[in-house]
Amino acid sequence: MPSPTVSIIIPTLDEAANVARLLGELAGGNRPHEIIIADGGSRDETRTLARAHGARVIVAPRGRGAQLAAGAMAARGDILWFLHADSRVAPGSLAALADALADPAAVGGNFALVFDGADGFSRWLTRFYCRLRGLGLYYGDSGIFVRRDIYQRLGGIRQMALMEDYDFARRLERAGPTRCIEAPPLVTSSRRFRGRRPAAIVAGWVAIHLLYHLGVPPGALARFYYGRWLSPRRPQGARLRAQS
Repeated sequence: MPSPTVSIIIPTLDEAANVARLLGELAGGNRPHEIIIADGGSRDETRTLARAHGARVIVAPRGRGAQLAAGAMAARGDILWFLHADSRVAPGSLAALADALADPAAVGGNFALVFDGADGFSRWLTRFYCRLRGLGLYYGDSGIFVRRDIYQRLGGIRQMALMEDYDFARRLERAGPTRCIEAPPLVTSSRRFRGRRPAAIVAGWVAIHLLYHLGVPPGALARFYYGRWLSPRRPQGARLRAQS
């Protein structure tokens, strides 16, 4: 029986600094796969670099949920693997993913996650994410993968401004057994935390999850999350802008 094809879906927005490196890492995989870049309107060389490295590029409405959904719709593979552009993929990751789904009962899963920062907060996050995974909680930066038929049965990734990964992972966990690939782990960038207050970041996560479960619309959650809790330190009185 031929090996299942993996569709690797990567949402991008001005990721020229990362996309060539990531696609080079993925090129070493010896399992059949395709790579889809779902670009949200980059103004740098992201799309040009992606095509030069053999990826299929589609243009999608800006927003990670919308971009992931568009990439999944364009995918032709039996397995969908969602990656962030700032991920670091170790050799053997594709083979480990295929092995994780060799059990026909497994519906999908994710990778153990390591944050690349040398600071104490990054090391704490690595341990914290491991504990969360033990509770069945994980997010898009951990490389969620899913069988295509299960993805379709679940209704896919919803085009939400925030929490689209959390929403999908919760539905995936209810669909059947999932697998967490511990070796090799996926490495993710700590860049989003630079210049930000660790205590405020953690408090923001708690608040966002609480507000999400209280039914606050995702658009309002995104403005609150990016505009207040994940903003770098600024002089008192400086205006904070929500990320688009």
